[in-house]
Amino acid sequence: ATLAAGVMPAPMERDAERDDALRKLAAVAGAYGWSMRTLRTVAGPDADLLFPAGEVEMVEAWSDLCDRSMLEAMQDTFEPRLSQRVRQAILLRLPPDEQRRQAARRGMAVFLSIRGQKAFRRSWVRTVNAIWQAAQDDSTGLTYVSKRLTLGGLYASVFLYWLSRGSDSAGLEAFVDRRLADVLRIGRLKARFGGTAAKPESVAG
Repeated sequence: ATLAAGVMPAPMERDAERDDALRKLAAVAGAYGWSMRTLRTVAGPDADLLFPAGEVEMVEAWSDLCDRSMLEAMQDTFEPRLSQRVRQAILLRLPPDEQRRQAARRGMAVFLSIRGQKAFRRSWVRTVNAIWQAAQDDSTGLTYVSKRLTLGGLYASVFLYWLSRGSDSAGLEAFVDRRLADVLRIGRLKARFGGTAAKPESVAG
């Protein structure tokens, strides 16, 4: 619903101390979970004060940190094609890193709890928007919204694939390529038969 409305959630609180604590926690979260106890163990006895809203806030902030890392890595891309910039951004956001994947699995357990579902929706919207930002997309209006809706569905399938098989980087890249090709194919068909969807190049142009 948030994607359809084109409304972006407010930015997370960001500072170097929180980011450092999140990196330390994410390194062990796959084994020990996203808990305040683990946070205090790896980041200091007062580290829990950095996240007054608890585990949900930690996972949401970590997702935001991953988005920012992806954006930073994409700053110097010279790829001229939009579809390939989207591809690069997705693969940077979901690297073939077992530690990252295990942390994400444990994080999803927090997100899908009753307390975490709103935070999950906010994080998902931020990530989809960040991918478009990384791809240097400058669309506005209805195109801005339709692109995020389309990418939201594509990213969902890629994310699930990454969680289950993401250690195979070649397989993940091939899966992303297939999904991008599917979006382009559907966009062309809709354009051909007078659909109102975004132009074919919206995601895969």
